Amino acid sequence: MTSPDLNPTTLRVERSGPNGAVARVTLNRPEVRNAFNDTVIGELTAVFEALGRDERLRAIVLAAEGKAFCAGADLHWMKAMAGYSWDENHADAGRLAQMLWTLYSCPVPVIARVQGDVYAGGVGLVSVCDIVVATEAAGFCLSEAKLGLLPATIGPYVVRALGEQASRRYFVTAERFTAAEGHRLGLVHELAADAEALDAKVDALVAALLANGPAAVRACKRLVQDVAHVPLTATLRDDTARRIADIRASAEGREGVQSFLSKGKPSWLA
Repeated sequence: MTSPDLNPTTLRVERSGPNGAVARVTLNRPEVRNAFNDTVIGELTAVFEALGRDERLRAIVLAAEGKAFCAGADLHWMKAMAGYSWDENHADAGRLAQMLWTLYSCPVPVIARVQGDVYAGGVGLVSVCDIVVATEAAGFCLSEAKLGLLPATIGPYVVRALGEQASRRYFVTAERFTAAEGHRLGLVHELAADAEALDAKVDALVAALLANGPAAVRACKRLVQDVAHVPLTATLRDDTARRIADIRASAEGREGVQSFLSKGKPSWLA
């Protein structure tokens, strides 16, 4: 089923699963290798803001049409930017930063289905997703330095996903690296031999998400973002104790534990 609330021109948005619990957002500009421009950035921001507000939603798959997942900046967009003032460049980069933050902070887990090459800002797009599945033929490249630029706006997310030491290399060399290397470094969670295997792995991950408590999944995603790289202070210890107390005392938490103890099925599996 297609979402009735969204009508983007550069993306395709579809809903499936029980009660529309799964959304699939597909970059749909294969003729330009799904490159970014102002419209793509604005539509990704609007779509993920809307999806993040939908309490029925339990998983999002971010995919792309064509041979490439995302080639970074659109050439026509880059030509326009070449004449921008500092203020115009700042405002433009701010819109990209807001888009990346919207995807990263979306309360629903996002799975990236990477079927082809990923360049520059596309690596940032992959990095804000929670789970990344890629074909073995896909390649990655932080190519900004080749153009005399730097991956500044995507940087915080890429460093978190790729790791500091690997980022020190690939930011400055702008070398292409394989999906297998991305997997070794932790950017890619699962590798697939071909498109069929890619879909099978994505479907299995979606099924795993749907098997878990909806509120628990959202709370788990938020927990990782909130505690990563945070000092282990008394404040943090108390915060985590409060979080588990909150969910144990919730209707979902009580139902889940009771179903486990009685060997029954909770409502989200019914």
